[in-house]
Amino acid sequence: MAFRSKRPEHGGPPELFYDKNEARKYVRNSRMIDVQTKMAGRALELLCLPEGQPCYLLDIGCGSGLSGDYLSDEGHYWVGIDISPAMLDAALDRDTEGDLLLGDMGQGIPFKPGSFDGCISISAIQWLCNANKKSDVPAKRLYCFFSSLYSVLVRGARAVLQLYPENSEQLELITTQATKAGFTGGVVVDFPNSAKAKKFYLCLFSGPSTFLPKALNESNDEEETRESEFTSERIPYRMARRGLVRKSRQWVLEKKARRRRQGREVRPDTPYTGRRRKPR
Repeated sequence: MAFRSKRPEHGGPPELFYDKNEARKYVRNSRMIDVQTKMAGRALELLCLPEGQPCYLLDIGCGSGLSGDYLSDEGHYWVGIDISPAMLDAALDRDTEGDLLLGDMGQGIPFKPGSFDGCISISAIQWLCNANKKSDVPAKRLYCFFSSLYSVLVRGARAVLQLYPENSEQLELITTQATKAGFTGGVVVDFPNSAKAKKFYLCLFSGPSTFLPKALNESNDEEETRESEFTSERIPYRMARRGLVRKSRQWVLEKKARRRRQGREVRPDTPYTGRRRKPR
């Protein structure tokens, strides 16, 4: 995967990184505002909400309220949660219509069960994969987040979380904890062949599995299927791998299946997959 070389989460905790100077960019920088608004629009599209029906939505990592403004423009009501006081102050200065809450998503979502019809998040979830203090355990914080998110959604609702995973291992960590919390769904990758426009959307279902939306391609008229699905069924990877002979056909097939679940490009299986070549 190709990602930006300098990642903000490597510079410290989000409540310190998103200070007043950083919050000011989300208010004055037209390009940043445009990018955030487009990603919010795409996330709302992937939620597949009923047309013409206002919904009560949760915006995780709402920041200065740019994504929330888009939700309001589409006729929805929303509540935003963010860990940065500076970003929430910027949202208040902009007179956003949603309710705002200061909180750490890694400690859970503090709302009653079944409160929301859906959830979106823009560029926030990857922050939970970093330990900023000794007591932070990414896997536990992710599970706490996803289990509480599962609770606050009405059954059958969706959550669409746009994120910037650092690598495939980090993406697998996130999807694994979402699955443990009870979610089904998958990862939708828009513009997979573009270094700049490539976007990852984790689409989660709080009820029975439904269809996974199509990913966007570079062509406006075409859509490219580039999704990685997962379910809540636990698969004993390590137990299954113990009896496999390294480089055997079954070992190769299992490795390719694992890479597909991670959202990577993998060549199709053929009768020649894993076949040993004769020495030249």
